[in-house]
Amino acid sequence: MRTDEPFTLAEGQASGLSPKALRHRRLAIPTRGLRVAAEQADALPVRAAAILRCAPTGSAISHGSALRLHGVDLPWQVTRDDRVHLSVPGSAVVPRRTGYVAHTYGADQLPVRLLNGLLVVTPEHAWRQLAGTLPRDELIVLGDSLLRRKSPASTLGQLRETVRGTPAGARGVARMRTALDDLRTGTDSPMETRTRLVLVRAGLPCPQVNVPVLDEDGRFVALSDMVYVAERVAIEYDGDVHRTDARTWRRDVAKRQWLEDLGWRTVVATADDVYRHPSRLVARVAALLRSRAVPGRAEK
Repeated sequence: MRTDEPFTLAEGQASGLSPKALRHRRLAIPTRGLRVAAEQADALPVRAAAILRCAPTGSAISHGSALRLHGVDLPWQVTRDDRVHLSVPGSAVVPRRTGYVAHTYGADQLPVRLLNGLLVVTPEHAWRQLAGTLPRDELIVLGDSLLRRKSPASTLGQLRETVRGTPAGARGVARMRTALDDLRTGTDSPMETRTRLVLVRAGLPCPQVNVPVLDEDGRFVALSDMVYVAERVAIEYDGDVHRTDARTWRRDVAKRQWLEDLGWRTVVATADDVYRHPSRLVARVAALLRSRAVPGRAEK
């Protein structure tokens, strides 16, 4: 039998495994009563499959665990929780097992998808589930992650439908409503979103996200993280990969030179600008916007 997927003791015995073999160190116990190949035991899909084998009918992997399975970048508050989260019907007996967290849901049908054989709540419903615990700006960061430029997990329309379908008194619904206005499609990383929020929270206009910059003949020149098109100001967030990967570094240098040739100015932001010295970043961008202001442009 396959040991890379969780199986019950009865299934193992039926396949010919002896009690001694079922206790062998090559097998691990993802949760009580189940076995799996030891080298697979820590993988989230395996742990999720294990708890679903024991869960009541109508259960699904949820919250941050669901978003991990959907391939969504998560805020650190969610990432640091490595337990598997499970939503179960409110009328069912809640399974209590080490390494797992069970949440109950009411009479409403749970929106789920079948993902590689696992029942998982939809990305937008997982976003709703986390809205009660995440700070507003981190909920925006997570929402942007669902709307990523490459392989987005959801759409702005689906998130709006989720908010509209959430009861008025539900935990986190007010936070979701205010977060919607600050969500942007087409971002590339959580730190880009955090950089944008630093500027907006300081009262600066909201930059556009990943807008192609064209030359006078309409030819593509660059795709910057954030831009103020009228003022020709670009903002690039540089993570460690921009420093350690030679190809990325050369591409960034070329992009900034092309923008400079077209009369653009580029502000480079790092993690220090977002977490330690946000006022420094705000001052640099504000000064550039003032110096390159277009007559008649209204401030946010």
